[in-house]
Amino acid sequence: MSGTDDPADLAIPDEPVPVSVLTGFLGSGKTTVLRHLLGHPAMDETAVVVNEFGEVGLDHLLVETADEDTVLLNSGCLCCTVRGDLIDTLRRLFRRRVRREVPPFLRLMIETTGLADPAPILHTLMTDPMLVTRFRLDGVIATVDAVTGEATLDRHGEAVKQAAVADRLLVTKTDLADRAAVEALAARLAALNPAAPVYELVQGEIGPERLFNAGLYDPTTKSLDVRRWLKAEAYRDAGAHADHSHDVNRHDDRIRAFVVTAERPLDWDRLNGWIEMLVACYGADILRLKGILNVADMDRPLVVHGVQHLFHPPVPLESWPDGDRSSRLVFITRDLDRATFERTLKEFTEDGPSTALELAKPGGDDRGRL
Repeated sequence: MSGTDDPADLAIPDEPVPVSVLTGFLGSGKTTVLRHLLGHPAMDETAVVVNEFGEVGLDHLLVETADEDTVLLNSGCLCCTVRGDLIDTLRRLFRRRVRREVPPFLRLMIETTGLADPAPILHTLMTDPMLVTRFRLDGVIATVDAVTGEATLDRHGEAVKQAAVADRLLVTKTDLADRAAVEALAARLAALNPAAPVYELVQGEIGPERLFNAGLYDPTTKSLDVRRWLKAEAYRDAGAHADHSHDVNRHDDRIRAFVVTAERPLDWDRLNGWIEMLVACYGADILRLKGILNVADMDRPLVVHGVQHLFHPPVPLESWPDGDRSSRLVFITRDLDRATFERTLKEFTEDGPSTALELAKPGGDDRGRL
């Protein structure tokens, strides 16, 4: 915050603004998806942060220019560019919202560049003291080209990571690819990221209702919603039926999605020690973590959410989303396997952290599963 900021400009809103990150490799069609979304009536009161207006093709939607960084669209959307640091851009945009210099947007979309790793953006939204109280991460949307998607995933680790961390996967240009190629790509994406819905698009068209409210909080119910993303069965099935016959040099052979469960209530101090150990030992390779926890001496479940080295503070739910009272932690990792997480959780929660730290080392003895 600069020294000239009025504290009122950064007032904490009653409801944080939900943020969706739109990512996808070069040429995968995310700009076309964005253009169609911005023309949809349900997208009014939305702000969009992009890298350059010229890449987005907004001419037919443009009604006036607010300043050199911001344009207003006939749908009621607001679009601005990143000029420098994303944190500065979002701070400036929020100040202008409070001052009513721009329409009071109720949703934010951030479009990444084609080569971008989405993790730094997620880190920014989860760590900046000003942003975490004014914005909330709703979800990550990734586009994958039906024509070149298989080759892109084979050759570019960034594309695999974009797809692996997504909450929604969009297979674009399906009208330009043969049906067998589309089905093969959709199956590969489902194996890479089992709980993310895969949508097939023609000319980038998809309704906003399929893309948003993908994260922890559903504003229409005023409650935290875990059922949309905590699909442990999908990860169990993927692990049980994994196909290891494909080329081991493919990037997605390094990225795995799995669930770790615990039937008994967990001691919070030991569990927190386990998470700290994971961050210290494996943080860079924990691409995403989402989970619901049954903690001893608590009558409500806790939700946890993390990206690489950073974990949100746990958030209590009002009640369990279903009849299952087990703790369920969904991991998307790189070069890590389920057994490491299962054995260290067991050791931390049953035998204590000193034993678990020894077992976390490469070659440590596998002492069993939960």
